[in-house]
Amino acid sequence: TVRYYERQGLLPKPQRQASGYRRYTQADVQRLSFIRRAKALGFTLEEITGLLELSARRGEDMAEVKQAAQSRLVAIESRIAELQRIRTGLQQLITDCPGHGKLDACPILAALTETN
Repeated sequence: TVRYYERQGLLPKPQRQASGYRRYTQADVQRLSFIRRAKALGFTLEEITGLLELSARRGEDMAEVKQAAQSRLVAIESRIAELQRIRTGLQQLITDCPGHGKLDACPILAALTETN
């Protein structure tokens, strides 16, 4: 994952030791922690790039960071609503299925093969 972040430009290319091993600085480790925490909150790599750029300008107003977090929250709430709709539909299919008998009469398979 670290090398992927390097290729994506989220982490700078580390210096190499004479042996060829990568040598990461404390700043690199902090940046990686930032990336991992942002990913855990649902931010995309593109959004994280923007957050990292904003983070480098610490003396400026925080409005852009708040807006990014609000946008991410709206997207997450939308995804939660979609998952709840999926859950309700799946629960209904499970309720409708007797769980025995011929597969031709299975309401779950019928719903999956239904053409609109």
